[in-house]
Amino acid sequence: MTQRETNWAGNHTYRARIERVRSVEHLQEVVAAAPRVRAVGSRHSFTDLTDITDVDDGVLVSLVDLPTTVDVDPTSSTARVTGRAAYGEVAMRLQAEGWALANLASLPHISVSGAVATGTHGSGVENGSLATAVASLDIVGPDGELRTVRRGDADFEGSVVALGALGVVTAVTLDVEPTYDVRQDVWTGLSWDALAADVEQITSSAYSVSLFTRWGDAGIDQVWLKSRGDEAPTELFGALAATTTMHMLEGGAIESVTAQGGVPGPWLDRLPHFRWEFTPSLGEELQSEYLLPREHALVAVERLRTLRDLLGPVLQISELRAVAADDHWLSSSYGHDVMGVHFTWVRDVERVYAVLPAIEAALLPLGARPHWGKCFVAGVDQLEPLYPRMADFRALRDRVDPNRVFGNTFLDRAFG
Repeated sequence: MTQRETNWAGNHTYRARIERVRSVEHLQEVVAAAPRVRAVGSRHSFTDLTDITDVDDGVLVSLVDLPTTVDVDPTSSTARVTGRAAYGEVAMRLQAEGWALANLASLPHISVSGAVATGTHGSGVENGSLATAVASLDIVGPDGELRTVRRGDADFEGSVVALGALGVVTAVTLDVEPTYDVRQDVWTGLSWDALAADVEQITSSAYSVSLFTRWGDAGIDQVWLKSRGDEAPTELFGALAATTTMHMLEGGAIESVTAQGGVPGPWLDRLPHFRWEFTPSLGEELQSEYLLPREHALVAVERLRTLRDLLGPVLQISELRAVAADDHWLSSSYGHDVMGVHFTWVRDVERVYAVLPAIEAALLPLGARPHWGKCFVAGVDQLEPLYPRMADFRALRDRVDPNRVFGNTFLDRAFG
């Protein structure tokens, strides 16, 4: 009987049966026997990306029961992470051994393999998406065979951000570095004029920079600066330094956010926005994000400001973050340094999807690419011009999974 389980946001109920595999060998057996397979990960996708809705005998596999190990190789400065590990868990194990990742997303509760597969990112003008830290992947293919794809292999750049279309990832090897400290400072009341005059300096003013806004006349409500070491700006273009801990959402529980106030601490306790031990955010939500070439950031801001009356009734907060370019074919930052425009919505599917066409009409002509794991309405006709290596990915998928064992309706909409 089909289990009625949902994603993290609670807006999608999985249709297919969920099989909790006990070992990699068990996973190989399940994949080899099933006509259609997808992996559910930590369930932080906001759509049917990981579901199977077009066949009755498909199987969703969960790796939650597989043991998680984090094996550091000091010689190569890499760590092999197995299972359905979340970034917060991996970060704690690395820190205990004196190692660190170069960057983290705002939420440490997401799985390493799922975040990498969807091009998820943190922030920083010189920091690439989380996929740029990947040195190799272990993948169970459609025949149940386990293979490893390594940096430098011909298929590597097409296999890392692959939306689960090429197989089920059982291990990820990540670049690591010696542990370091980060301080987090919050500023309030940055005007639109200041942003327009100094956007490059503002987004480069710390190792990681996040700008939070509701698109009103007041401008940027909060700027979160995460600086490596003790150095941080003493002035921010007319913004005011926060004197108390801030949550980006009005009324949000401040105990759930990472430490602020300029006190240095370990990287894993500052780079995310939310603490590992707390359930984040203000409550039920949906999310969307669009990443566009950084040179168009101010045009995007002006276009979105004209939509504020449309967005306001369903918007909790927006966040602007810079991400460095990478070479992964389906990455939202492929070939371009980008600015990500993130939307945290109320959890109202009908009303949120009603405003997405206007956002996409404003941003897609600027080269904006939607985040694969979040809410968007663009189909293959709109997406294909945005991804120069889309045809190469299709060819790779045809070769690796010609029978579409890992296919689903979402991938049909995205790739045709």
